[in-house]
Amino acid sequence: MRQRFIKFVVIILFILMLLFPEQVFSGASDGLLLWFHSVLPTLLPFLILSNLLIWTHAVDWIVRITGPVLRHIFRISNYGSFVVVTGFLCGYPMGSKAATDLLREGHIELSEARYLLSFCNNASPIFIISYVVLQNLSRRRFILPALVILTMSPVLASFFFRLFLKNSLDTAVCRRLDDRRGEIKTKTAQNPLSSGSLIDSCIMNGFEMITRVGGYIMLFSIFVSLAQIPEIHNFFFQYLFLPSLELTSGISLLCGSTLSEPVVFFLCMVCTSFGGWCAAAQTRCMIAGTGLSVRPYIIQKLVTALVTSLLCCLYLYFIY
Repeated sequence: MRQRFIKFVVIILFILMLLFPEQVFSGASDGLLLWFHSVLPTLLPFLILSNLLIWTHAVDWIVRITGPVLRHIFRISNYGSFVVVTGFLCGYPMGSKAATDLLREGHIELSEARYLLSFCNNASPIFIISYVVLQNLSRRRFILPALVILTMSPVLASFFFRLFLKNSLDTAVCRRLDDRRGEIKTKTAQNPLSSGSLIDSCIMNGFEMITRVGGYIMLFSIFVSLAQIPEIHNFFFQYLFLPSLELTSGISLLCGSTLSEPVVFFLCMVCTSFGGWCAAAQTRCMIAGTGLSVRPYIIQKLVTALVTSLLCCLYLYFIY
């Protein structure tokens, strides 16, 4: 049944692309320009550097600083703290990339990777400040509230997710993972790579990942363009469904609407917290073949978006 539905959707999409070539061209152009001008220069360096940090074990030095603080807050291993840092600072989908890389290298276990994925894949502060607030909302006074709300939401949600994963996050397990560091280093030393080969591998892996991300951005930008053809004037469709397809296009649509400023701010925060279905597809690409599932991730992001909506209501009622 599921396979038939997917085939049906693909055929319908193919027919729509043939019937509306202008919209397809417009959506594809917007997606590729967004990828080339914004995503490629900002995300690719982090993808390459993240690979270098993990594959050269330079990440060991970072987790010695971040681990002692973050492991007690989130009940994670020292290596898990690296996922927290990248997931909150580097933007979608770096949190999922860091978690899966550490999982593949044996630094964290599957249970911890599931927990980290639930709250460590978020919009970066640079994206929030520059694109969401300054470029679209055009209100500098929203910078601090947006940062606080979008940072606190996944943090608060993580304590809720921990209730369902507490058996997987025992302190002894985290300590045992950190003790495996020497074993992993010994295994790597038995298969050494020259510095040139290592850098080449990191670069090629980074380009592979960024190309996949670009493909998803282009595809979902086409979806947004095609979805606007019927001109459906429905609040759910216009201001919830369409913006949730692709985050950057969605923020632009919301800020270009006739809704009041508080409502636009509320919807932008919720949309950014969820990340959009395009970000979910990118995350699915990152975690493929690791044992992690995208379905719990989507549910967890929806829960985080709900927490964001509550925090937004409190801000708009008491402070705005």
